Amino acid sequence: MKKILFAALSATVFTAAFGAPTISQTDYQASYARASALADKALAMHAGWTVTGKTLQQARQAAAEQDFDQAIVLTQQAEALAQASIRQSVEQQTAWRAAVVK
Repeated sequence: MKKILFAALSATVFTAAFGAPTISQTDYQASYARASALADKALAMHAGWTVTGKTLQQARQAAAEQDFDQAIVLTQQAEALAQASIRQSVEQQTAWRAAVVK
């Protein structure tokens, strides 16, 4: 799971640093909506990570400062975090069975 999260975050940072086109407010809003929906899904599953909410809050702050490039990087990070928390929850729902002594 750490490898997946690292890869997703690395790709996001690489894209932002090298050649990402200028991002508009509309692009940010679409990205934020996706990340927010996944974060809400994770919370509904009782699997949300606090860092996801903090990252979304940082994205909102960057957008308020009209720094949409940074805001979209943060929303992509939040989306990756939400996906990882959902994956972890699904994995843990069945993994406990392997730990039961038979």
